[in-house]
Amino acid sequence: MHLLRLASVVCVASMAGVAMADEGMWLVNKPPLKTLKDTYKFEPTQQWLTKMQRSAVRFQTGGSGSIVSSNGLVMTNHHVGSDNLLKLSTKDNNLLEKGFNARTAAEELKCEDLELNVLWEIRDVTDQVKGSVKPGMTIADSGAAKRKAIDDIEKTIGEKTKMKAQVVTLYQGGQYHLYLYKAFTDVRLVFAPEESIAFFGGDTDNFEFPRYNLDCCFFRIYENGKPLNTAENHLAWSSAGTKEDDLVFVFGHPGRTRRSLTADHLRFLRDVQMPETLANAWRREIKLQSFCGRDAENARTGRDDLFGVANSRKAYTGIMGGLQDPKIFGAKVTAENELRSSVSAEPTQEQQWGSAWQAISDAEKFQKTFYVEREAIDRFKFSQLFHRASLILRLASELPKASNERLSDFGDSKLDSVYLDLYSPEPLPDALEIERLTISISGLVDKLGGDHPLVQAVLNGKSPADRATEVITGTKLKSIDARKALVAGGQKAVDASDDPLIKLAQVVEPRWRELRRMYEDKVESVERENYGKIAAAKFARFGDTIYPDATFTLRMSFGKVQGVAKDNTPAYTDIGGTFTRAEQRKGQEGFELPKSWWDSRSKLNAKIPFNFTCGADIIGGNSGSPVVDTKGEVVGLIFDGNVYSTVGDVAYDAERSRAVAVDCRGLLESLKVVYGANELVSELTGK
Repeated sequence: MHLLRLASVVCVASMAGVAMADEGMWLVNKPPLKTLKDTYKFEPTQQWLTKMQRSAVRFQTGGSGSIVSSNGLVMTNHHVGSDNLLKLSTKDNNLLEKGFNARTAAEELKCEDLELNVLWEIRDVTDQVKGSVKPGMTIADSGAAKRKAIDDIEKTIGEKTKMKAQVVTLYQGGQYHLYLYKAFTDVRLVFAPEESIAFFGGDTDNFEFPRYNLDCCFFRIYENGKPLNTAENHLAWSSAGTKEDDLVFVFGHPGRTRRSLTADHLRFLRDVQMPETLANAWRREIKLQSFCGRDAENARTGRDDLFGVANSRKAYTGIMGGLQDPKIFGAKVTAENELRSSVSAEPTQEQQWGSAWQAISDAEKFQKTFYVEREAIDRFKFSQLFHRASLILRLASELPKASNERLSDFGDSKLDSVYLDLYSPEPLPDALEIERLTISISGLVDKLGGDHPLVQAVLNGKSPADRATEVITGTKLKSIDARKALVAGGQKAVDASDDPLIKLAQVVEPRWRELRRMYEDKVESVERENYGKIAAAKFARFGDTIYPDATFTLRMSFGKVQGVAKDNTPAYTDIGGTFTRAEQRKGQEGFELPKSWWDSRSKLNAKIPFNFTCGADIIGGNSGSPVVDTKGEVVGLIFDGNVYSTVGDVAYDAERSRAVAVDCRGLLESLKVVYGANELVSELTGK
């Protein structure tokens, strides 16, 4: 593990939520037009913005992508598509190791449980959601009313438009926007390189620069059995690429930021949530390393889990470092004090908004009393079989209720996605599932103690490993038909089931529901109510210079192509440097280039740019986002951030944070020379 070098220069204004320099994950329906015009002399048209919006793709598994041809071709990262590559692999045909190239439509492989979303329309429904709250309601009742209003909007508009409807909470409750998506579930794999070049440099180079990665993957959207016609909303491929200091844009789906949280809320993150999250990440990583080291098949099936947790652990370490940095945290406190002073100076504002900070502080103090237990129980979902057992229990309980009275993730508008997940045919090998569940059960014992009643009920007189082995080897839920039968039979069938995994889920479920209700009524509802007040205070003071925290919905970021001057890191690497790096690190894990690359070395143009960095403000979830120029043409593919970007959950380092991308020129050169993927190249370039 390398030492993370943390940002030391963070603007106070940034911590208040006011964008500085190239900071910001902007709503596509509210871009910073004045900044772009004044700083870069660029004025995006509405037509340009709409095309960028409708060419962007959200992977429901986590990650971003873009439509890059008129025939529904979608570009993303190899590491975004890796879970599907694993599902499509077998012991004798490992697509992660070998790569994949479909030269004809008939050779494309269907991904049975992958859902892609394209944002088609945005509507402001703030008044409808907030209008559901009636005078005299308690905070808990207010939160419940908003949740019901959201479900009603999603169900009504979703049924009317035949699109996937999602009400997005912005500014932690200051605004609510309805996002209407076109959802696609017939998605097929077109191309993926070998993992050894997609993740060249391995854990050593992760979050670093210079980089030499072909972290790409291509899928195709089908509709009614034919490639989707995307002639009006796909991105063209740039033939020229970029040069240093060019303005570029990133359109993607950053997962979550917490830059607008109050100081006391950030203290909860620093002192309670992040230490717990990091401890769990370390536990899982070490256990999975041991699991993957046992034999080749474990290494194949467990590598996606291991990569994911190792990557997350590095990101969490950066966030924790930012929260522990007195300069970063002090900037947050200073900005908050300035805002609170401006509110208290105006009697009307003080009466409307002045109590918000203390209310959030009290909510986080309450959350401390149950957070560790709630997280320990929630981590049982790491076992995909246990997760599916829980879905069956919740469907049996929730479906008889009206849509707006159910748990929010089981409303009518969400059910298609629930069923796609529940009935996924993904391979769930016993060995990996036993390991996942053992980690979760032992974590519960560690956090609650061996004598806790819930722990005793979960263990049922056995060790964590023996209990996990018993229920995983004994369950029938590996069969999709068995899952469907239980759902069809409803509560009666679930209650009558003797399946050991269903029985275990029934032990955990009551406390999970109790803790979820505590969180929704006493924490989430308080946060939304009072962050709405803080957002109003910020709007009154700063106007439209505020962007909301990320919510795994579409955002626009921008910045110049540039390296980090203080570190003397370049803006670009080239293809030739890939071989130099491999030779320098010969024998070290993660630096083994695939044979296809060594065989093509003499034919590749060594001087063609391979990877580059830019100042666009990104975070996890942006993986797979396109980088486009002012013409809206693809010039790159985001796959990482540098080490200074890891603090981006809570702050933006304007001087040193960089997004890392595959250069469009290096990507095409690789496809042509190494893989002979001429059909794919022709489709991308339109030639």
